[in-house]
Amino acid sequence: MKVTFLGTGTSQGIPVINSTHPVCLSTDKKDKRLRVSVLVEWDEFCYVIDCGPDFRYQMLRAKVNRIDGILFTHEHADHVAGLDDIRPFSFQLGKVPIYAQQRVLTNLKHRFEYIFEEKNKYPGAPSIIQNSVEESVFKLHNLSVTPIKIKHGNLPILGYRFENFAYLTDVKTLVSSEKEKLKGLKVLVISALRIEQHHSHLSLSEALSIIDELKPKRAYLTHISHKLGFHTEVEKNLPTNVFLAYDELEIEI
Repeated sequence: MKVTFLGTGTSQGIPVINSTHPVCLSTDKKDKRLRVSVLVEWDEFCYVIDCGPDFRYQMLRAKVNRIDGILFTHEHADHVAGLDDIRPFSFQLGKVPIYAQQRVLTNLKHRFEYIFEEKNKYPGAPSIIQNSVEESVFKLHNLSVTPIKIKHGNLPILGYRFENFAYLTDVKTLVSSEKEKLKGLKVLVISALRIEQHHSHLSLSEALSIIDELKPKRAYLTHISHKLGFHTEVEKNLPTNVFLAYDELEIEI
């Protein structure tokens, strides 16, 4: 399995528009972060987790020529706003399967009504296949995917486990029963917004505490804001099995 970090930034990305924060002014490529998303590939299959406002550029930058579907973690704009840009894949490959909680599918239908329209559909709109995901393990071709229930503040959202790899973004709390589903991982990706506490996101210390509890072989931090600090400085102080993800990083699992 190969995972490509398409974006590792928080909702505003880095640099933030009109910000004079030192991290936003950094010339280090690793300090420039698009909105958070990953590409997961195995055998001949290719799936994206989340489809934010940078989706078009992320697909071009990673030279992605096909996707088999999109898994959504939740409905916030930095995770769904790029849905219209699946058009080239839909035109070339047919209806694009999307996977999300029913609440998220309903939200997307309100925001992108023309995509979900069945009758009198505008010919330039992309076409999708809706798949409702809640708690049950589901199959993507030859691979089982386990939904992981997370709280993003008070909002119930999903992470996903693909065999020995798990992806959790926008995390604030994770109950014990869900942590049990994350034991024995080779790679865990988990969000770490900044140094200071936040009402709906893990801080760096909170993310490291969960990693220490779950004990994956390797962990990568994502959904990063400029307030976490410079990439090179933060990574120097991380445990030996924990790494700061960055845009275009590719890992093999």
